[in-house]
Amino acid sequence: MNRRWMLALGATGLLVAGAALAVQSESKKAAQPTQTMPAGKAGATIEGRSGSSLTGAAEFMMHGTQMMITVSVKGAVPGTHAVHIHEKGDCSAPDATSAGGHFNPGGHMHGAPDAKEHHAGDLGNMTVGADGSGSLMIQSSELSLEGSNSILGRAIIIHEKSDDFVTQPTGNAGGRIGCGVIK
Repeated sequence: MNRRWMLALGATGLLVAGAALAVQSESKKAAQPTQTMPAGKAGATIEGRSGSSLTGAAEFMMHGTQMMITVSVKGAVPGTHAVHIHEKGDCSAPDATSAGGHFNPGGHMHGAPDAKEHHAGDLGNMTVGADGSGSLMIQSSELSLEGSNSILGRAIIIHEKSDDFVTQPTGNAGGRIGCGVIK
């Protein structure tokens, strides 16, 4: 009987210890956020649209209140191409019109990224060389990964022509030859 009692106490101790570990494990899980929060970085894979064979990538990194944007493409037609953030993260249309218009949370007129008046999504022009590759690096204090100026879930668009920074509301940049959803 002593032996049965000791076995019962030992088994009970194991059950109690196991339950304590399970509670401790659950409390650690509860302490972790259930939603993935932006860690200061986002990106997009850019795919060709409107018959273009363009491919590329965009990276968005927060540095304090400044966002550093790096865009690189290959397989594009040589020349100058406008780059914009568009309001919808939808690249499903063959011509990328599903991405909507330029991202413009402030309701401003279109313009160059360094102009006093411009859309938050106006990123300027990228030059593509004879080999079909090009890149753009730009910094913005108007874009973020949180709040009303968040770029998450929006699209980055590469246009067929350069942005003239004057024509409203698009800069006369022509068709959309590349599109990527920002995640």
